[in-house]
Amino acid sequence: MTRSIHTTQMMTLRTWLYNERKAQNLPMRTLAKRLDRPHSFVQRVENGDRRLDVVEFVQYCQALNVDPRVGLELILYIE
Repeated sequence: MTRSIHTTQMMTLRTWLYNERKAQNLPMRTLAKRLDRPHSFVQRVENGDRRLDVVEFVQYCQALNVDPRVGLELILYIE
């Protein structure tokens, strides 16, 4: 198991979160407000400079109004 943020799974998850935000025409700053975080937090996640732990991932999905299980299904069987 690697702790690298640059795995296929992490890139897939980041892309999915980014695409979900963009599909909703949701600015980074608005998402950041929902998360009660600075907009740089969202930017760092989307750029791959910051990982989300499982609790943060669920909160991020809730702020986007998406089901976190969808994101997990996307990465579950990637090797």
